[in-house]
Amino acid sequence: MVLDSQHPPKLVREAHRAKKGFQLSYWDNAMEGARVLAVASGGGHWIQLLRLTPAWAGVDCAYMTTNAGLERDLPGGRGSDQRFYVVPDANRSRKLDLVHQVAAVGRVVLRERPTVVITTGASVGFFALVVAKMIGSRTVWLDSVANADELSLSGKRAGRFADLWLTQWPDLAKGQAGLKDGPSYRGSVL
Repeated sequence: MVLDSQHPPKLVREAHRAKKGFQLSYWDNAMEGARVLAVASGGGHWIQLLRLTPAWAGVDCAYMTTNAGLERDLPGGRGSDQRFYVVPDANRSRKLDLVHQVAAVGRVVLRERPTVVITTGASVGFFALVVAKMIGSRTVWLDSVANADELSLSGKRAGRFADLWLTQWPDLAKGQAGLKDGPSYRGSVL
């Protein structure tokens, strides 16, 4: 499957219906009544996430990020009827901020109760996957295209919480470079 805007990916559909190791290639009305929570930090993560929006067109979707100014980029723009959440930004060098981020992400996930969480990273996406998995949501991790040599730190850890774990580089996919377990490669969004 190619991850580009001309061929919308079936990521959300697959994550909604799939169990680890089992891939669906058909719609089968699986997304009727589904709720998607699309999560990414700012910058390239956010841009890549927005490139995937055709995958959940017509589905109830909320967005979560770390930058309030990104609401203008939503399909429909600022003030649209889509739910938009901003949580604190954090990274591994700011440990206390990570605690605040986890709490904020947890509140959003519990409020939204998504059927599927899809993220392109970074820490905000990782924490969303963890909390979503704990409440029974399906989860999709798409590691950023910027990580060409190795998976991101969050991407490495996301595998155990992702129903669909993806990389945008064929050399980083499972079975490549001696990896017995790892993400799948389906193409890239850029």
